[in-house]
Amino acid sequence: MDLQAAADILAGHRLRPGAFPGLPEALRPPNLAAARRLQDAVHERLSARLGPRIGWKIGCTTSVMQRFLGIPEPCEGGIFQADVQDSPGRFPAAAHHRIGVECEIAVRIGRDLPPGEQGHETLAAAVESVLPAIEVVDDRYADFAALGAPTLLADDFFQAGCVLGLPVAGWRGLDLAALSGRMWVDGTEAGRGRGRDVLGHPLAALAWLSGTLARRGRGLEAGEIVLLGSLVQTQWIKPGARIAIEIESLGRVEMEA
Repeated sequence: MDLQAAADILAGHRLRPGAFPGLPEALRPPNLAAARRLQDAVHERLSARLGPRIGWKIGCTTSVMQRFLGIPEPCEGGIFQADVQDSPGRFPAAAHHRIGVECEIAVRIGRDLPPGEQGHETLAAAVESVLPAIEVVDDRYADFAALGAPTLLADDFFQAGCVLGLPVAGWRGLDLAALSGRMWVDGTEAGRGRGRDVLGHPLAALAWLSGTLARRGRGLEAGEIVLLGSLVQTQWIKPGARIAIEIESLGRVEMEA
């Protein structure tokens, strides 16, 4: 696989969304390890246009999605400075191929963690604050199911941006697994779930990311935002749609498409 050629194609497509048919066969990453090397190269190119990568999203956190995509584990994607907004946010649907939204619990990391397998207590101590968030995703593919998980991972697993609510610093008294979340599209409830729907506990998702980054020789860094996975099914929305999510004890986030 020509890593640089594949990265040029994926980064170029991200900046000009459309119905991407997929990489030429010779450039497709054959497995998840190769996909992560390609993702690093894509991030280098995107950072030149979108600003630095300032965090991560975790996708494919449910068994249903893992079976559907034929992947046995979650997938991580980068979040870039230009794609992060505070609530109320606006991500025009016209700038995307097929825009979708998800209801997320997010964390902001307060101190650097060296690469390694981190336990829940260590991870919790490193979390500065917890935030409600809307993840914005884009099905920028002609047929995403035909691409395969490695290509989707290399392209940050549909990531297109996020809208953040106010940070909650005093979160340690909350049972994150028990928190309920709801989403509304144009005033109609579109889904609800609980923190435990994300790998059993939101911090389990953070632990998974920490371990995965460690195998890439990386650790979580102070200031990074991590979207831990959606509490509800992805909602594909129309231009002009108004989205709201509310997570118990964390707050409300709004955006317009």
